[in-house]
Amino acid sequence: MGSKSPERKHPHQDGDNSHPDKPKEVPNPNTIRFADGSAGGGEANGDSDGADDDDDDLEEPQASGMTAEPADKKKKRKRRNKKKNKKKQQFAVTQSSPPRVALSTLFPAGTYPKGEFVEYNDNTARTTGEETRYLDRMTCFDDDFLKDYRQAAEVHRQVRQWSQQHIRPGQSLTSIAEEIEDGVRALTGHQGLEPGDSLKAGMGFPTGLCLNNVAAHFTPNAGATEVILGQDDVMKIDFGVHVNGRIVDSAFTMAFNPVYDNLLASVKDATDSGIKAAGIDARMRDIGAAIQEAMESYEVEIKGKTFPVKAVRNITGHDILRYKIHGGKQIPFIKNSSNQKMEEGEIFAIETFGSTGKGYLWDDKGIYGYGRNYDAPANPHLRLSSARSLLKTIDENFGTLVFCRRYLDRLGVKKYLLGMNNLVSNGIVDSYSPLSDIPGSYVAQFEHTILLHSNGKEVISRGDDY
Repeated sequence: MGSKSPERKHPHQDGDNSHPDKPKEVPNPNTIRFADGSAGGGEANGDSDGADDDDDDLEEPQASGMTAEPADKKKKRKRRNKKKNKKKQQFAVTQSSPPRVALSTLFPAGTYPKGEFVEYNDNTARTTGEETRYLDRMTCFDDDFLKDYRQAAEVHRQVRQWSQQHIRPGQSLTSIAEEIEDGVRALTGHQGLEPGDSLKAGMGFPTGLCLNNVAAHFTPNAGATEVILGQDDVMKIDFGVHVNGRIVDSAFTMAFNPVYDNLLASVKDATDSGIKAAGIDARMRDIGAAIQEAMESYEVEIKGKTFPVKAVRNITGHDILRYKIHGGKQIPFIKNSSNQKMEEGEIFAIETFGSTGKGYLWDDKGIYGYGRNYDAPANPHLRLSSARSLLKTIDENFGTLVFCRRYLDRLGVKKYLLGMNNLVSNGIVDSYSPLSDIPGSYVAQFEHTILLHSNGKEVISRGDDY
């Protein structure tokens, strides 16, 4: 979720180890591997003492010419009735389609996959493994922290991979958003319909579904004209997953017309360049320079006209705090004079936006969502009873997480617009508008969340897709 540059912040009111002799098994892509390393294969296990036939227990016939023993001396081997000590059948626990099986079922040990770990280039001799473990224990990256973050990242991976396989032109943006959000809630095991439940785990912020020149902060809401995804649309899909307030922020772009392939490639390259440049003591301006250099080395030909890909100048990546998607640090997409540095123990959303337009975003019409102002008093004096009631609902269900009108509708909240406008005008709640480049342009986005360990960075949201 992009962080708008502070210079143009305007509040808005809303009017509306296998056996070596065994052949290597080919992994089933639909089989979920358990955290202890085992995996269900969809078949029952055989007998614990092997699959030998009972005939092996009978005496072999004697060769001709051999003298048989007297009948009374002949040992008669009895046929053993083996006990069929079959293990209880074990079936693979796999994710459903759409994804609705909670991760606690797929990972019963509670150990979730790690992200991609990249050592710092200048840090190979900085710490030993033992020192690293000690340092990690001394920072916020304790076991519970990492478990929460890796669980949230795995939820994001599973939901987005299903989405990439099933989202197609002709679908409404509302149906796409609801499928993604229903998946997140099911996999985290928190539907968020009771007070406090969505604060335990669920959506980190509303699903952003931005088409073409709309770069960020659009989600479908009730009362607005329904938007249908088209064959020639470029759609940014940006959604967050949190577990105990640990937010994974990751985004990708889908296009069904190959004419936009170079645009997507440029932005993906820029995001990877930003991740490569990131690390402890890295300056934001240097990361921005690396992003800009990668992105602006591309151009796109659309309808016979060639467009350079421009890095968007007035939106940034950002650090992430607990229950707070935008911290106080910003990562530009261009080289600038910022002296801010990354520090050990911080979490960052490394994202980039590339455009065929001006590379500058403006506030578009409508409201994407709302978020409790972090600096506002906890118990403000409000004259409107509707505002007081709505604020209580916000505090109980979202806290400082960003939410949208669809989420209030889902909770059954009625007639809240007057109260919401009052909260916005009093500075208790901030509103967020869609951000767009010039009409006719196309914008793409890719984003990952990284954790800065003492000895390397963990790209926590990295997957096989991007």
